[in-house]
Amino acid sequence: MARSARAQEEIRRFLDIGAVQVAELDLDGDEAVLRPGPGSPPVTHGEVFVLVRRGGRPVGTLLARVPEGADAKSVLAARARAECAPAPAPARGPGEAGDPGEAGESGEPPYTSVVIATRERAGQLARALDSLLAQDHPRFEIVVVDNAPVTSETRELVERKYAERVRYVCEPVPGLAVAHNTGLAAVRGEVVAFTDDDVVADPRWLTELTAPFAADSALGCSTGLILPARLTTPAQVLLESHGGFAKGFTPRTYDPARPPGDEPLFPFTAGRFGSGANMAFRTAVLREVGGFDPATGAGTAARGGDDLYGFVRVLAQGHRLRYTPHALVWHHHRETWRDLETQAYGYGAGLTAYLTAVLVNRPALLPAFLARLPRGLAHARTLTAVRETEGGGAPGDHDVRTHPWPRRLSRLQRRGMVYGPVGYLRARRALRARVEGAR
Repeated sequence: MARSARAQEEIRRFLDIGAVQVAELDLDGDEAVLRPGPGSPPVTHGEVFVLVRRGGRPVGTLLARVPEGADAKSVLAARARAECAPAPAPARGPGEAGDPGEAGESGEPPYTSVVIATRERAGQLARALDSLLAQDHPRFEIVVVDNAPVTSETRELVERKYAERVRYVCEPVPGLAVAHNTGLAAVRGEVVAFTDDDVVADPRWLTELTAPFAADSALGCSTGLILPARLTTPAQVLLESHGGFAKGFTPRTYDPARPPGDEPLFPFTAGRFGSGANMAFRTAVLREVGGFDPATGAGTAARGGDDLYGFVRVLAQGHRLRYTPHALVWHHHRETWRDLETQAYGYGAGLTAYLTAVLVNRPALLPAFLARLPRGLAHARTLTAVRETEGGGAPGDHDVRTHPWPRRLSRLQRRGMVYGPVGYLRARRALRARVEGAR
């Protein structure tokens, strides 16, 4: 097929992707409670993406079609009972008898600070803050970092509506990692959690994300589950159909002292550990490694990679990382094709930018990186391959695609990977020039 004809076919396929409802279904014995997703209308007939819970805890997702005139709860509950098993036991790697974090995660979580970096999105920020203030965590603070603002809208929102519960900090230097470091310097909590202004946090998010720190003194980082808040546009459905930000429903501990046998590129495939919209660190540990590299992240020439850099730096320092699907945030995915193009390029750039940052800041990791390079290149080819559909399945299921991934997005991701190291070095030069100019 000629390139122009292939491109037209991809556009046609993309535009044919229909909206999907978002809901959550809580199974408790013979009872079932069906609720729409955050901000969604009540469930009706048609396709529905369902988060299945048991006893309130997420255990899986499914995609189901509710026939017109049928009772949505009955249809979805029957599918969920057939397809979603009870919550799995934590995965253990070789030699992981007694995985730290298995017990005690429901214990008293430590005093925690939540940092949200934002820029000129007061409406989304208010929605995120409302969900954070509804957390059941017993002791926490919230710090909003206003990154390179051009208006006073964010400051006025915090002072007008949230002044008693939220601290406002302004960071004039653009860049997500810079903003996160500013938040890190300002926090008072034993643990610092980070999320984005385009999420809605589940009421138990912060408790579930931070309880593992009380159970495991060697834990340096925890990450959680990210699911789509809405699937109303082709771009949102396509992204979630290919995994979105979800990392599955099995809790897992990554331990540098016992590298996982099924992760031959460990710890350099940091994208498997979690994402920046749902992560927490022991505050002293993150400060010890110097926080995030300010030349990474959105808002810099590097385009991304700040969260991945943080994961690897903490692991390289000998601390464990815990992934828990019980810590849930609902993410508002970007809505347009142009957004997907920007995202694909940024993901590719952020991946190689963070690897460059790790090696620049921790050159002792170079031998381990070079030893994994051949497999890493093969992994990169797989990561950016054109991915056709493979059976049915639900958006969010890994390697089960309901829509093909367009070739243009794969090409953009590869181009971003080539650009990433250059972008990182440009960002470093820009920061150095800013510092010198301020003297």
